[in-house]
Amino acid sequence: MRYFLGVDVGTGSARAGVFDAEGQLHGSGVSDVTIYRQGADIVEQSSDQIWSAVCTATQAALKAAAVAPHDVAGVGFDATCSLVVLDESGAPLAVGPSEDPSRNIIVWMDHRAMAETEMINATGHPVLAYVGGTISPEMQSPKLLWLKRHKPEVFAKVGQFFDLTDFLTWKATGADARSSCTVTCKWTYVARSGGWDDGFFRQIGLEELADEGFRRIGAKIVDPGSPVSNGLTFEAAAALGIVAGTPVGAGLIDAHAGGVGTVGAQGLGPPVQNMAYVFGTSSCTMTTTAEPVFVPGVWGPYHSAMLPGMWLNEGGQSAAGAAIDRLIAMHPAAAEAAALAVAADQSVPNFLMARALAKVSVPGELVHVAGDLHVVPEFLGNRAPHADPRTRAVIAGLDMDISLDSLISLYVAGLCGLGYGLRQIIEAQAKHGATISNIVVSGGASRHEAVRQLLADTTGVSIVGPETEEPVLLGAAMLGACAARQHASLSECMTAMSRVSAAYAPSGDPVTGIHEKRYGIYQSLQEIARTAVGS
Repeated sequence: MRYFLGVDVGTGSARAGVFDAEGQLHGSGVSDVTIYRQGADIVEQSSDQIWSAVCTATQAALKAAAVAPHDVAGVGFDATCSLVVLDESGAPLAVGPSEDPSRNIIVWMDHRAMAETEMINATGHPVLAYVGGTISPEMQSPKLLWLKRHKPEVFAKVGQFFDLTDFLTWKATGADARSSCTVTCKWTYVARSGGWDDGFFRQIGLEELADEGFRRIGAKIVDPGSPVSNGLTFEAAAALGIVAGTPVGAGLIDAHAGGVGTVGAQGLGPPVQNMAYVFGTSSCTMTTTAEPVFVPGVWGPYHSAMLPGMWLNEGGQSAAGAAIDRLIAMHPAAAEAAALAVAADQSVPNFLMARALAKVSVPGELVHVAGDLHVVPEFLGNRAPHADPRTRAVIAGLDMDISLDSLISLYVAGLCGLGYGLRQIIEAQAKHGATISNIVVSGGASRHEAVRQLLADTTGVSIVGPETEEPVLLGAAMLGACAARQHASLSECMTAMSRVSAAYAPSGDPVTGIHEKRYGIYQSLQEIARTAVGS
């Protein structure tokens, strides 16, 4: 049999999975990744440590799958959209106040470049139309400008700026080709309008990159799943535990790998009908269209960013699972819940959900558990559809109750808030012509069936769950299958290797009416929060 290795680097860990040609998982491995925080805005990582974690996770996956090195026919990588900074020799450079060169990654959630973000947006340059009209501090241009302004000596020494995914393919193959996914979604590359916009970079103060023909950020751009160079180098193959020359597919941002692993599943119809919703630390929505659709406040339209030849609109929330963790941690009953969850051998969210379900007869009634609590969980701002990184979270309806029951109510209200934020994105896109029939979920925070039902009820759209428990890893493995020519295209890999397990329809009235009222309250509270910031 031929097997395909998918490697996913998230915010806190590197994971690897070994899949067969039908998309069945045979073994997986995981290795933690260190996060360095400084103050409220600086978040950094180490590319050396991440590559070491990738190798550890891969070796564990191969062992778990009992697969021989020569049976791995292709490799694919996905990762967070974090900025990796290397010198001309490929050595790491310090990117922050620590002056530690091992800390050479500015993580996606790092918000140090707020001033640069505002300056770039003030230009009103036409290229911003392809990021929903407003660039985000999560994207790379503001981070590059911050480095030039605050660490000019480092900026001058840089040999390569990589998105983390492209760093991994470079580390594996020695080739500096960039994926159209990364440069289009996070670097303002517009494939159908000339690629890199020389005038944009000069206007925002990054003229060096234009002068050198964009060599340091990507002179060669390829579609996801395209074979990169001649495959694995001998050095990378030895570190990973597979054979040199094994094909490596150009990578994806982690959320987009979840999209590839889900939206083309057998029986779902064409991808244009299905929104991918990746629900993890953050959340990401991805909607595929045949023609470009411009939606203010929603990133894109991006050409060939997920599916070659198709357009993509991307939204989501900067804090999703992280927002739920924050809500739980700030409650006086958090320690009690944690102890009870350990005793029950459950995660804290799953423990709280079990207690919530015990209060109702069917999952559709979970909204009653929220009671009078209303949450706008925008602890890290609004990614879409308002594209407002400065707005903050709101909790309304608090009383003096500090019991476990009040924590359960807050947890459910937080999930409702995430669902209403998702509904806002769906409505904003539909207003401009990008409509959907289903939401296909992936990510660890979406695995619970009750969470899926709550998302269906808060959005009013059918939720579909994938058959595999590892859709992001599967999406990465599909890149390897595409590079190895297991199927003729990435789209064919998607259909051949992914299936769905269950669908969750909205509950209907009276539940729909309750959520409609709560959605109106959510929007009002959100507007108040956006008005209050900086006042």
